[in-house]
Amino acid sequence: MRPATILVPAAPIVAALLALACVAVLGLSQRSDLPAAVEPLFYGFFLDRYPLYAFALVYGIVRIAAAASGPGPASVPRRVVWGSVGILLLLAVSLYPTFGGLVLRGGFMTGGVAFLAQLPMWLAYMIGAAVAALLFGTVTGLSVALANRRLRPRTGWWPALRRAGATLLLSFLALWFAAALIGLARDEGIGPWPRRAFTLVEALSAAGLILVAALPHALVGAFRSGRRAA
Repeated sequence: MRPATILVPAAPIVAALLALACVAVLGLSQRSDLPAAVEPLFYGFFLDRYPLYAFALVYGIVRIAAAASGPGPASVPRRVVWGSVGILLLLAVSLYPTFGGLVLRGGFMTGGVAFLAQLPMWLAYMIGAAVAALLFGTVTGLSVALANRRLRPRTGWWPALRRAGATLLLSFLALWFAAALIGLARDEGIGPWPRRAFTLVEALSAAGLILVAALPHALVGAFRSGRRAA
């Protein structure tokens, strides 16, 4: 297996863990001084309720960047344009109008409506996690495809669609698992961040949760990259 086959799927996990390490080492929290223009993006309900999505966002950004810069058939202008557009779009759906954007709001509202319809809490939560994973995965996956994927299949449309469908299903299931897991961080006691800085134990616990959540999606990406290289 080529090194790039491993590096491209692994880079987002490494970046998310490094971002967590920087936050922990620098002691960043809501008590830190931030520019007035930045504060509304990072203070509020959704960061407090789903804090690890901040590192999932880093994962998505680096996933797009790594795909755009990795091996593939796309030209340099196409990589730059669609990679940049994809990153900006992911930031928009994750941070506008404030942290969480459409991704967390969509999942939260869908889960809330499901619960109000008298579905069990666990089922409503899983429905909300599925919606958040679908929104996040659609933006990330489409950006990766446009930045550095073959847009015309070499083996015909039907076989290509069958393969793509299986991969997309696995990617969605992996992201659904990740969304459900990181959404439980507050309930599982992964520290009160961002209300105060991480302690060492809290940072290690958060790192373990991020690693477990992201690994299935990274493995799907590695499998797809290896199959394409072969």
